[in-house]
Amino acid sequence: MSTPAVHGTETKALDIAWVREQFPSLKLQVNGRAAAFLDGPAGTQVPRQVMDAIQDYLLRANANTYGAFETSRRNDAIIASTRTAMADFFHCSPDEVIFGQNMTTITFALARAIGRELKPGDEIVVTTLDHDANVAPWRALEEKGAVIRQVDIHDEDCTLDLADLKKKITPKTKLVAVGYASNMVGTINPVADITRLAHEAGALMFVDAVHFAPHGLIDVRALDCDFLVCSPYKFFGPHMGTLYGKRENLQRFKPYKVRPATDTSPECWETGTQVQELIAGISAAVDYIAELGRHCDSSVKNRREALQTAYRATVPYERALLTKLLEGLQAIPGLKIYGITDPKRFAERCSTLSLRIGEHNPTEIAKFLGDRGLFTWDGNFYAMNLSERLGVEQKGGVLRIGLVHYNTTEEVDRLLAALREFVNA
Repeated sequence: MSTPAVHGTETKALDIAWVREQFPSLKLQVNGRAAAFLDGPAGTQVPRQVMDAIQDYLLRANANTYGAFETSRRNDAIIASTRTAMADFFHCSPDEVIFGQNMTTITFALARAIGRELKPGDEIVVTTLDHDANVAPWRALEEKGAVIRQVDIHDEDCTLDLADLKKKITPKTKLVAVGYASNMVGTINPVADITRLAHEAGALMFVDAVHFAPHGLIDVRALDCDFLVCSPYKFFGPHMGTLYGKRENLQRFKPYKVRPATDTSPECWETGTQVQELIAGISAAVDYIAELGRHCDSSVKNRREALQTAYRATVPYERALLTKLLEGLQAIPGLKIYGITDPKRFAERCSTLSLRIGEHNPTEIAKFLGDRGLFTWDGNFYAMNLSERLGVEQKGGVLRIGLVHYNTTEEVDRLLAALREFVNA
């Protein structure tokens, strides 16, 4: 399975043996069986170079910023180089990259800053499909008189109702907040089209790309969004959050901060002391994906091209796993899958899916699988509006299976066999 590369050559098929060798935790055993990490949507495993980068920081650069001594200078250099790495990841400028505790905290801080300019009656559009971290921070602005309008979904395939979205965007809309991909059902939204609609109404566009990042290349220049947020621990890095903001917007809005902190963007948005050892790990996570790209095509000229090449290999690999998984799931009696199931529409979804088996509580299924070394999640995953809309919130939510590019066909076979065992028990 190979796909065209940017250079007129071909990107090699994903070398799964090489990939898995980069992740030490994949060797974990549970009850004598190899662990299968099918829990990527809640956080992926990390490659060895991320662990090494964090340790190296603590050994060689463990100091605060802007000191007149060597470890502080090393710390400053690491932060600057990570900003450049994330700029390559987002396809933006380094001064448009912000680090923070996590996506939720970053979004609340940004919402508060934007809220300073809102007037009673100004409208914000959110969606039923989103993680609550892209809903609650905007709903908090109702305290200032903002009106929140929520876009509905098509429940048969868990896609956004775009006709409803167009109705909800009005001349009063000041911001549209949309997820790039659903963390529950895997739906990929047409973010570029929605951004165009938002801008035509004079509104800002905020994209939650946390769930999309491990599954597809992000290009904020092509999207033309105003803000986009990611969590590195979802794309093979440590537990932090990162934000892209257009330079003019970061300079326009004023964050809440302490008086001694700089007024210079992007640093003024980074309240307090950052978890700097984890910032070193973010850079290493981006470099892991780039290294994967170089492993697929040694002719790439820079890190951005290497990232593009990596996703050219991982996207078809993940779709092949998803196809195999869906074919097996659809043969299991009493099993209901939520979201897009037509292989012809897989460009509209990533390799995350949720299901229920009859009236079984998803926690019961997750425990059965976990005892067999198969790690999945159960519940609503903070996508509470979607869980309620699908009528599963009061029933324990759903069982979620998340495939990333270090998963294998053998793991999919094990999962399917275990689910058949559960149903027949």
